[in-house]
Amino acid sequence: MHATVRSVRLAPKKANLMAKVVRGMSVPDAMDLLSKTTKKSARIFETLLRSAIANAQHNMKQDAQTLIVKTVVVNQGTSMQRGVPMARGRVRPIRKFMSHITLSLGVKDLEPKQSRKALKRLKKANEKSSPSSSK
Repeated sequence: MHATVRSVRLAPKKANLMAKVVRGMSVPDAMDLLSKTTKKSARIFETLLRSAIANAQHNMKQDAQTLIVKTVVVNQGTSMQRGVPMARGRVRPIRKFMSHITLSLGVKDLEPKQSRKALKRLKKANEKSSPSSSK
């Protein structure tokens, strides 16, 4: 249940700002937030999220209300080379960056996973509480 957009004309730094906001949100909350945000990256993420929802409904028969945004990966694509004229006929180079964005949806976990440290603490506590055999 994922969707990808490649070589979108948006700098990866700007795309990462929106990716951090959307990551981990439920799908209805993310759609609501993106529709109210006035940024170019929000429009791109909104269409990408709609595509991922359509893929989940058509291919996996999932309900969009129960899904969450699991992962959002933003990678740097190619960059366009442009130039600004300067004095004496010179040109100052400008690079315009592109992004590859991948968004994955998943089903919300009913039971939160415990971290490794928490599991380790529980294991140690159980070992201390149980009497050990000694000579």
